[in-house]
Amino acid sequence: MRRRLAAKTSAEEGRGGVMRLKDLPPEERPRERLLEVGPEKLSTAELIAILLGSGIRGRSALHLAQEILAQSGSLRKLLDQGVAGLERIPGVKRAKAVQLVAALELGRRLWREMREARPVVTSAAEAAALLLEELRHRPVEHFVVLVLDTRHHVLDLVHLAVGTADEALVSPREVFAEVLRRRGRKVILAHNHPSGDPTPSAEDVLLTRRLVEAGKLLDVEVVDHIVVGADGYVSLRESGRW
Repeated sequence: MRRRLAAKTSAEEGRGGVMRLKDLPPEERPRERLLEVGPEKLSTAELIAILLGSGIRGRSALHLAQEILAQSGSLRKLLDQGVAGLERIPGVKRAKAVQLVAALELGRRLWREMREARPVVTSAAEAAALLLEELRHRPVEHFVVLVLDTRHHVLDLVHLAVGTADEALVSPREVFAEVLRRRGRKVILAHNHPSGDPTPSAEDVLLTRRLVEAGKLLDVEVVDHIVVGADGYVSLRESGRW
């Protein structure tokens, strides 16, 4: 009876010795930080700690995640190790290794899917091909932006403003907040003219110049501004309007 009681007490002490995320101070808990500030603000170690869930005796999940990263060197090398390689890291059991490999593989597949799905826009004609059907039949003005990466892959098409039959008001702050939120490095501006005539107005040219200058301050290149009409478009860059 004493042996069984001693064994039970020892097991309870073992469980108590495992440091869990909820044992950390609130400001150091990765799960709470993710909910508070978003996943993009967390370090790689914090994200791994969330996947691990708990640490081992004397070390929290965050400390264990930091050790895993230090031994692996990078996420790519972490994935290359596979389950067997991760199990050789002290404190990483098979279940945790499987979770890490599965999460990294999902990330790799997402990256591949996004690369395959993202069109490349290197000319006004290619931009217009994406924008004409989106804008030309709108009864009021819509101002949108194509957010691009450094290689001109489209990251997103963002609707910024809906206006009246003859104007849609936007500010540089609105435009570049959306571009930077998506980690864009280039942007193509676009809006429609419900009248059907895509000829840029003086206000269109003035707005474009303001946005070009604002983009320079933020190291975001304004590649073009496309005005869409009923049956065509005008590129402000190609038409030499700035």
